[in-house]
Amino acid sequence: MRDLVSSICKGAKVIPVVVIENVEDAVPLARCLVDNGLPAVEVTLRTPAALDAIKAIVNEVKDCIVGVGSILSEEQLKASIDAGAHFGVSPGTSETLLNALKATDWPFLPGSGTVSEMMTLREAGFQELKMFPASIVGGVGMLKAVSGPVGDISFCPTGGVKPENAEEYLSQKNCFAVGGTWIAPLADVNAKNWDAIAERAKAASKLGQA
Repeated sequence: MRDLVSSICKGAKVIPVVVIENVEDAVPLARCLVDNGLPAVEVTLRTPAALDAIKAIVNEVKDCIVGVGSILSEEQLKASIDAGAHFGVSPGTSETLLNALKATDWPFLPGSGTVSEMMTLREAGFQELKMFPASIVGGVGMLKAVSGPVGDISFCPTGGVKPENAEEYLSQKNCFAVGGTWIAPLADVNAKNWDAIAERAKAASKLGQA
């Protein structure tokens, strides 16, 4: 039985989604996020440095819960587990990836954007899913629409989630967290602009707490 990502993330309501191009930025970024109230981070596999960045965070920032995003294949799934990450995330779920997931109990948020995908993943035993790209597939309206038919599924919407709409997402009973790229955009990470990231992280840590 795989653990729920929401439990691993200790109830965090906002999970920063980040791209890291330089490994040396990984640890300062993770420390900045954790120190400012965001204990979990999703590092996407969109750069050659991603896996080494994940390993660095896992080894050096012990209180950071590290997720790996943009997992597309069985090979990436295995590499992410081997890197020591705590959970994985995919933008969608192919049959090949789903079969690979069935063979492991590693905590995972498989991506879904349609009711059919939600039903397929539900039948495979997943209780928590990523909704992506959230703003394109219906956003809050989609969450409300599926709360009846698949009411036992909770979502982490990502894609188009911003400070101005995050609370509306988080107010839905079937939304356990949101993923956001606004907290640590690549330009600020590359510029090592930790103060700006810290300010956004502090603000984000207060979302969904009412």
